Amino acid sequence: MFRTVILHARNQVVRLNNACYKRYSSQDANETTSIEKCVNSVTLLGRVGADPQKRGSVEHPVVIFSLATHTNYKYETGEFMQKTDWHKVCVFKPNLRDSVYKYLKKGQRAMVNGRISYSEFKDTDGNVSSSTSIIADDIIFFQ
Repeated sequence: MFRTVILHARNQVVRLNNACYKRYSSQDANETTSIEKCVNSVTLLGRVGADPQKRGSVEHPVVIFSLATHTNYKYETGEFMQKTDWHKVCVFKPNLRDSVYKYLKKGQRAMVNGRISYSEFKDTDGNVSSSTSIIADDIIFFQ
């Protein structure tokens, strides 16, 4: 169970044990500044589904690959099952992008630290589709 604690001091409100909190400070009597801190953090450990691909444009290059993670569970009958989730990983950081494209291969284990991103796009027929991807900040390669 989570507990929320709210502290009030010098025009600041901070919520602890919660993903988001706000700090309010007043520089002028008429001006209020608001800074909000949120956490969007994902860590995945799995196997690469296919060799990474270069996408994007010259101005905005990106390397993408798929990562499979598994969840194991047991039925009441004692039978074990495994569910596989596939994640789309996007790498924008230049040095990380180049290393991933050069060294990461299909079937290799990798740990990805990053953030989740949701987006929508229209196809050529005008249909709106949604997309979920992981924007990688750090990737650890395993053999």
